[in-house]
Amino acid sequence: MAETIVTDDIELIHSGGGGSAPPARNDGGDGDPFGNGATPQRTYVTGMMLGLGGILMFFMALVSAYIVRKGLPNNAWIPLQVPRILWLNTLVLIGSSFSLVHARKLYLAGKTHQFRRWWGVTTILGLSFLAGQILAWRELVHEGVYLSTNPSSSFFYVFTAAHGLHLLGGVIALLLVAVRPTRKLTRGTATEVVSMYWHFMDGLWVFLFLLFLVGQ
Repeated sequence: MAETIVTDDIELIHSGGGGSAPPARNDGGDGDPFGNGATPQRTYVTGMMLGLGGILMFFMALVSAYIVRKGLPNNAWIPLQVPRILWLNTLVLIGSSFSLVHARKLYLAGKTHQFRRWWGVTTILGLSFLAGQILAWRELVHEGVYLSTNPSSSFFYVFTAAHGLHLLGGVIALLLVAVRPTRKLTRGTATEVVSMYWHFMDGLWVFLFLLFLVGQ
């Protein structure tokens, strides 16, 4: 028994030495190594949660300013007619969350080929949403509604631009997970962290969209 304990300790210290396999770790379910082994994988999940908290505070500050500005007396607030394409954009983004959930399940089941396909579907839907937001801006510009036209239009452009930039970061993350191996992050942890971010941005958009509808 003592020899077994000593042997296990040597393997933990010199992982990979003498042809022995590295010890099993809790890395998000994919069996990949820790990279350099310096940072536990759950640290990235915690970091993402903190980052999402910061993003939430940023948008809630904008929402508070929106509500206060709209409620001011004699503020010349003209309700913005929400472009119809935003309804389609919202459905597209919600659909991307469903495809991402399915991709994550396929990954955990070890179906790598199907995982890549549905992960790619999510990426395409994300890009489609961003393209739809640009079309919504063009529609407003065509109607003569610009950033400085009215407080309501100013907030609309700011909200959609800020959300679009954050979602673009999510699209880039989706592409990186799909096309290149991670170094410090295992692929299992990467899919988990990116999924957290994507679902958050999806829910945030639904909230903003409802805010726009109420503000009409």
